[in-house]
Amino acid sequence: MLKIFFGSHPDEIYNTEMYYSNQYDKNWVMEPFAQKIIADIDDSTVIAPDVIKNDIFGLFDSDNLSAGVKTLLLIYNKPKMIFNISNCGDNCAKYLLEMAENRDITVCLHHLMDFGKDFSFKIINDRRRKVISDPMEYLSLANQYLRGKTNEG
Repeated sequence: MLKIFFGSHPDEIYNTEMYYSNQYDKNWVMEPFAQKIIADIDDSTVIAPDVIKNDIFGLFDSDNLSAGVKTLLLIYNKPKMIFNISNCGDNCAKYLLEMAENRDITVCLHHLMDFGKDFSFKIINDRRRKVISDPMEYLSLANQYLRGKTNEG
């Protein structure tokens, strides 16, 4: 289940790009899930551990992937940690939901991310535990928590 905390959480890794640069394993990109998101989000192909190819940028290492892909790779490989997904674009939302189908993932969100119309997750601010799947309820809760209400979780 995907669990979203709106705003800053005391255990959150806020700067996911810096954390990735210091923590990633070059073999992470060899996982089928990693190759799928790299192909879709960054329009790139994994050639070997830490060797990625893009038609425009040529060969590069995984430290040069997009912030969204780096954040997804961190969540995939360190699912017990809480990462800031505001570094991700809306194109990452489907992969967050996919990862959360098989395990609990808790993330922080500092903006309104577009999850489309077909989603299911929990907003955990103020110890809420209700599963939501209604876009209007999601919008209402995002507005409530991101506009200055105290976020205690």
